[in-house]
Amino acid sequence: MYFPGMPAPLARVVEMLASLPGIGPKTAMRLGLNLLARSAEDSLALAQALQTLHEQVGFCEQCGCFAEQEHCQFCNHIKRDHALICVVEQPVDVLMMERGHSFRGVYHVLHGRLSPIDGIGADTLRLPALDQRVSGGVKELILATSATVDGEATAHFLARRYQTADVMISRISRGVPEGGELEYLDEHTLSRALDQRVAWERVQP
Repeated sequence: MYFPGMPAPLARVVEMLASLPGIGPKTAMRLGLNLLARSAEDSLALAQALQTLHEQVGFCEQCGCFAEQEHCQFCNHIKRDHALICVVEQPVDVLMMERGHSFRGVYHVLHGRLSPIDGIGADTLRLPALDQRVSGGVKELILATSATVDGEATAHFLARRYQTADVMISRISRGVPEGGELEYLDEHTLSRALDQRVAWERVQP
């Protein structure tokens, strides 16, 4: 991203900032100038935090949520109900769910949702790991995919996939608005949607 008269190092920072979602060229320039105006110590602290982010934060091998070790804090929590699994699309959805402080089960993150138009099929989701968990004594799966067309299609796919398994399948209630993304909902709406979830009606194959 080139602005006449801008030094190359600053232009590089602005270019990197503008590559982030939701940040346009003008906002990126303001952020870059703000970083330049701060002390060198502040900039170094930010750089170190970004480096640490990639070095120390990954994904849980079991559920796919954010984790600093092999398993996340939810999978390692012995007081949570490991027979109750809430299935979500992205790790950030887990953070949104946890804001309500009401769900005491564990999670499974698909890392996406079915979207044929974008070339995202079942083989790209974390389904083998979920298959293994379902066969290991899970009592209920709460389908908490987004209330979008693709989110609903993913929920229907999962319901059919596990309809012959010995597990109850439920869907979060319509407290989640049609077309809504979990990331943008408040904790009270999500808590109510979880508490008022409804059993998924099994259909014939």
